[in-house]
Amino acid sequence: MKTQMGINVEKQVEYWINGASEDLEVAEILIEKRRFIHGLFFCHLVIEKAIKAHVVKVTGELAPKSHNLIYLSEKSELVLKDETLEFFGLLMKYQLEGRYPGYQPFIPEYRIVLEYLKETKKHLSWLKEKLSNY
Repeated sequence: MKTQMGINVEKQVEYWINGASEDLEVAEILIEKRRFIHGLFFCHLVIEKAIKAHVVKVTGELAPKSHNLIYLSEKSELVLKDETLEFFGLLMKYQLEGRYPGYQPFIPEYRIVLEYLKETKKHLSWLKEKLSNY
C-alpha cells in the first residue's frame, strides 16, 4: 500500500515492529546484566517503535522524529487507559538519560525493573495485536 507521499506503509510498519521486537531482546539482556538505566532506555524504545508503527498505519505518513510516547500515542489515535499513560510517562524518564548526559533518574530495585520489563512486554503484545485490527 502506497500513499501520496510514496511511502510503503506496510514496509514502514514492519520496520518499526521488527525494531521493537529486537530492542525488547536487548532490554532483556541489559536488565539481566543489571544495566538498569540502559535496559529501561531500551524498554522505552520498544514502546516508541511500536507506537510509531501505529502512527504510520493510521496516517499513511512517516512517523515523526519524536521520542514522546504520549505525543506519539495521540498521533496514532490509540485510546489508552490512565495506567498505560502513567507507565509511558515513567518510561520517558529513562529515555532522557540515554540522550542527555547528566540527567540522573531514580534507579529502581531489580524486582521493580523486572516489573517494568514485564509491563513493556505486555504493552508490546497489545500494540502488535491492535495493528492487526486495522
